[in-house]
Amino acid sequence: MKHYTKEQVLELARENNVKFIRLQFTDIFGTLKNVAITMDQLQKALDNEIMFDGSSIEGFVRIEESDMYLRPDPSTFVVFPWRPDDSRVARLICDVYNSDGTPFEGCPRNVLKRALKEAEDMGYSMYVGPEAEFFLFHTDEEGKPTTITHDNAGYFDLGPVDLGENARRDMCLTLEQLGFEIEASHHEVAPGQHEIDFKYDDALTTADNIMTFKMMVRIIAQRHGLHATFMPKPVYGIAGSGMHMNQSLFIGDKNAFYDPKDKLGLSKEAYYYIGGLLKHAKGITAITNPLVNSYKRLVSGYEAPVHIAWSMQNRSPLIRVPAGRGKATRLEMRNPDPSCNPYLALAVLLKAGLDGIKNKIQPPPPINKNIYDMTRAERKELDIPSLPKNLKDAIDELKKDDVIISTLGSHVFNRYVEAKLIEWDSYKVQVTPWELEQYLSKY
Repeated sequence: MKHYTKEQVLELARENNVKFIRLQFTDIFGTLKNVAITMDQLQKALDNEIMFDGSSIEGFVRIEESDMYLRPDPSTFVVFPWRPDDSRVARLICDVYNSDGTPFEGCPRNVLKRALKEAEDMGYSMYVGPEAEFFLFHTDEEGKPTTITHDNAGYFDLGPVDLGENARRDMCLTLEQLGFEIEASHHEVAPGQHEIDFKYDDALTTADNIMTFKMMVRIIAQRHGLHATFMPKPVYGIAGSGMHMNQSLFIGDKNAFYDPKDKLGLSKEAYYYIGGLLKHAKGITAITNPLVNSYKRLVSGYEAPVHIAWSMQNRSPLIRVPAGRGKATRLEMRNPDPSCNPYLALAVLLKAGLDGIKNKIQPPPPINKNIYDMTRAERKELDIPSLPKNLKDAIDELKKDDVIISTLGSHVFNRYVEAKLIEWDSYKVQVTPWELEQYLSKY
């Protein structure tokens, strides 16, 4: 993360001929919002004097509590490289504050900051490397998105089979201009599915980067005449899109998850952190997999994690420990999908892991067999539970998990659950094409 001062931001904006600045923030459902200001208002913004109507944002506040303030984080200043040089646009990511100067409890960035403060008080800093997958689809004659894929390529295929290669290359180049360090870019398992991995960073920067990444991918795809979607399961019968979260805790510059004396190279903190993630996995799922559609991905047969277990190289459990050791020691949580709010997702993952460390929660033995091939009886014998099967079940599990509720805070928890139950009720009464195909002529 770059650490700009207010004065440096002003200087950079002038040097780059910036005309407009987008003050960006994220609502509790992971949707990016922004208030655009001119260059003349930048000083005012950096002095935390820009107000907006919080009652107009779903899940924020009531109309009688509408005055809220945006506090830009100077370290997030970037100039968008896709805008013309004579009228350039920059952005600043903001925290949301109440009119009395206190942090707004419903701001997802503030939720993550609270969790990170608890980790800091315990001596830890959290680092995260995400693996976000997405689909590229054709648009129709009116420019509306379809689910018609642009290719028939598979995992790691190259052009000319992978017709999205040019778009993906432009995405990588644009990300680099925005300060990202790209580690990998490739075609994924399903036709039209792609993955771009960028280097891990501290958790707050990573959450900011995920929001920037999703915005940029959509913009570049549109310039190539394609539609990019982070919907978890847009097409029946092929793999859905995940966003694996590789997590590690550091004490200073030392990876707290690494112990060269352990047979697996893992420290006690790493084992306890795994124990915490497994204990709270069901409640976490309502946040890491927030849509009705998320649970169409979390089914057996498409390499998505369904079962609450952990292992080393085995990719069938919920948690995998990749091979890297030393500073590269990390735990990969495999159920999150890219529709989740990254601030809330990282907050609940961190607090679950910290709960494991504080209470010394020992995980069960690792499962080194392919869980997908096991029978229900075999899973029961090994005491391998499963993730919630739908959004309603996930919300019910969230309601029972006091650690995750306290992480979110009462405002986010209540507004989130209320909205998700409305989403579930709306879904339940839909008449789907599958039902028409199955029943219309038969009955």
